[in-house]
Amino acid sequence: MAASAVEGAAVTALRSVLLRVRHAAERAGTRPGRVRVVAVSKTKPDSLIRQVYDAGHRCFGENYVQEIVQKAPQSNKAKTLLGGVPNLALFEGVDNEKIANCLDRAVSNLGRNPLKVFIQVNTSGEASKSGIDPSGCVRLAEYVKLRCPNLDFSGLMTIGMPDYTSTPENFRTLSNCRVEVCKALGMAEDECELSMGMSGDFEQAIEMGSTNVRVGSTIFGSRDYSKKLPN
Repeated sequence: MAASAVEGAAVTALRSVLLRVRHAAERAGTRPGRVRVVAVSKTKPDSLIRQVYDAGHRCFGENYVQEIVQKAPQSNKAKTLLGGVPNLALFEGVDNEKIANCLDRAVSNLGRNPLKVFIQVNTSGEASKSGIDPSGCVRLAEYVKLRCPNLDFSGLMTIGMPDYTSTPENFRTLSNCRVEVCKALGMAEDECELSMGMSGDFEQAIEMGSTNVRVGSTIFGSRDYSKKLPN
């Protein structure tokens, strides 16, 4: 398929996703504008991303940013990477104090406004996934809120199992975590976002309270892992 056709298909797919998001939000009794759609463009060419940007979408996600920081939170590479993304609005992968401290220092050194962060919670219990155990999310949220002045704790994030068999349970667990975190921090629940739901389950996630969905392959097509990512 020609590149221009692929790019056109991505814009069409984006519009379809946004319509599905609106309908799911309406079913959940949520304002559609409250649900953020992050277009995850990992491995995709700049021209394809630009096409979606030119169609009016402004929220993009590059998972490798989180992967690098999570794997080497104390490295100069992680700090340099964050410094090279001045428009980074949100980091969803905080799952331990080292990452929180690294981000806090990097933001301070840049002299920018506080960076919004979500705490990643491993609700499926899979060893292959990053994320703090649900039992530890209150303590980590308190640490970020009280010890990291350059970070703005804004919500919780999770990734369910690939086969979606535990999706409802995973989403309920994250919602329960929010109740406990908000109680401990004295926050209103609507001030603590839930980031859950990807290409295969974002509608169900919205119906269960998600305000941030990460949609990649449904918009851009399958990932091409032959493209070398930053290492």
